[in-house]
Amino acid sequence: MKKTIGIIGGMGPLATADLFRKIVTMTDAKCDQEHPRVLIDSNTNIPDRTAAILTGGENPLPQLAASARTLERAGADVLMMPCNTAHYFYDGVCAATKLPVLHMLRLTAEEIDRRKIKTVGLLATDGTIQTGIYERLFGEHGVAVVKPDAAGQKQIMALIYDGVKAGNAAFDTTPVRAVLDAMLALGVEAFVLGCTELPIAFADYALPYPVVDPTAVLARAAIEFAGCNVKDA
Repeated sequence: MKKTIGIIGGMGPLATADLFRKIVTMTDAKCDQEHPRVLIDSNTNIPDRTAAILTGGENPLPQLAASARTLERAGADVLMMPCNTAHYFYDGVCAATKLPVLHMLRLTAEEIDRRKIKTVGLLATDGTIQTGIYERLFGEHGVAVVKPDAAGQKQIMALIYDGVKAGNAAFDTTPVRAVLDAMLALGVEAFVLGCTELPIAFADYALPYPVVDPTAVLARAAIEFAGCNVKDA
């Protein structure tokens, strides 16, 4: 019996769509019925996670919890959040539901360990960087973390907010490429796309760098939890 996937989405809508697309395209299915059932609450009322963490903005947990309960009532068997920064509120979401909640960041750390990557470049929002969640998880696996300097971090935030979230197809990635090249020179083996807008950015702006995509890692885990087959990589 297949299990039903529940996605707490809207953070942002494109990132939610990217996870759903990856669940569909990564499932080894020969007909519609071999795909998992997926419930999505694209709750764009969830306040900005980075603003809540860094500047005392509105707490997103009530809306995150509301989405969790909505999906539970609708019949989901497992929940997930395609937003890295939202995992700062992970324990609160778990407390709001009886369902298991997949932890995208922990799954990503395990994937990096499996791939025997020893030095990663962390690309994420200011909020995710500030929490130190990724660094703690990577440290458990002996993985070194290289982050952009302050100027470089501003370029990554611009890529996320002024590029993808703003729907700006003409966003100039030249400064971003300079940041990534400098990080490669420091020994980075692969970049962790630690914001769910970043896989979209790297695809849409054709950024040719080695990456670990947490959205794809989460999609694989979701398919497996649902009892469906994952395509060979």
